[in-house]
Amino acid sequence: MELLHGPIRDYAWGSRSAIAALQGRPVPSDGPEAELWLGAHPGAPASIERAGARVSLTDVLAAEPELWLGDRAVNRFGPRLPFLLKVLAADAALSLQAHPDAKQARAGHAADLARPAGERNYVDPYPKPELLVALSDFEALCGFRDPAASAAALAAFGVPALEPVVAALRSGTAGLRTAVRTLLTWPQQERAGLVAAVVAAPADGPDAALARELAASYPADPGVLVALLLNHVRLKPGEAIWMPAGNLHAYLRGTGVEIMAASDNVLRGGLTPKRVDVDELLRVLRFEVLDEPVSTARRVSAGVDCWPVPVDDFALHRVTVGTEVPTAELTVAGPRVVLCASGSVTVDDGSGALTLASGQAAIGGASGGPVRISGSGEAYVASSGLH
Repeated sequence: MELLHGPIRDYAWGSRSAIAALQGRPVPSDGPEAELWLGAHPGAPASIERAGARVSLTDVLAAEPELWLGDRAVNRFGPRLPFLLKVLAADAALSLQAHPDAKQARAGHAADLARPAGERNYVDPYPKPELLVALSDFEALCGFRDPAASAAALAAFGVPALEPVVAALRSGTAGLRTAVRTLLTWPQQERAGLVAAVVAAPADGPDAALARELAASYPADPGVLVALLLNHVRLKPGEAIWMPAGNLHAYLRGTGVEIMAASDNVLRGGLTPKRVDVDELLRVLRFEVLDEPVSTARRVSAGVDCWPVPVDDFALHRVTVGTEVPTAELTVAGPRVVLCASGSVTVDDGSGALTLASGQAAIGGASGGPVRISGSGEAYVASSGLH
């Protein structure tokens, strides 16, 4: 195992305390720290040490793909790390967004190569399913809820202009596409007035509170109302949300460990100053109800839990060691990245043991054996989902 140094992305919605505290640095940090990236995505690759200098993990894998990734992973995903592990720390809402499936990503990326850079939606030809496990209390919007509940929420504002949207939602899932399109294509000059009318309405309850909170940052964004069509979930530490392709979602606040297929394809629908392509978003979205967005961990063995997902790009395990379970072992396929989330743990897959403090990470190659973790703390082990 080798120490892995991950870059921190300083997006404006990031926390000035969560990642710094995780890594034992002074709090508050100098600026927002939104995501710690622990992978080989070319947008912000992590690095390992070679001859006293840090070398990009992307370059290391490219030089010896079979050694690090293994033949099975290279044959399945090509000579690249198929997953990206992150620590995400949000103090404000992220954009409403969805991700394409594999077929959509390939076709979209190929078509985008002929378009000017400013008009492209797809930065790579890969899908981006993702799983987020809460490290703290975490709040998110994920997947469409029952349209009848959404219709009731919008009707409660008593805003006449929203009546066509309410009527569409009352027709069930068949009206979801119409409702979303109507809101996202609302005339530009009327958007601020629509959001202001909703904020000024005498409605109360969680939907009204959410609309007012989002409108404070995005007073002319119809995404404020699209957000009310989604499941509003609150995770406790250890609970997770699984976001397959085509599900509209937005993270609101909290800290979590996130793992995804190694892609940066994002189609936005609002709550952002960035580009929104409504037609492409509507083409990718799945207009279906996500009945149960929250996933709980499943025990694999003593001290080891996982959150099964129906993809082979990645798998994520949580390992908890201490007095009751001094050492835990798990078998994973291909390359593996280990993040210490609390305490101090020693990681060994037969290639050499390494002790990690909170916020530190390590990487091991495909030739490694079962991962053995000891010490006192909590670690997350990311790997491919190949079996």
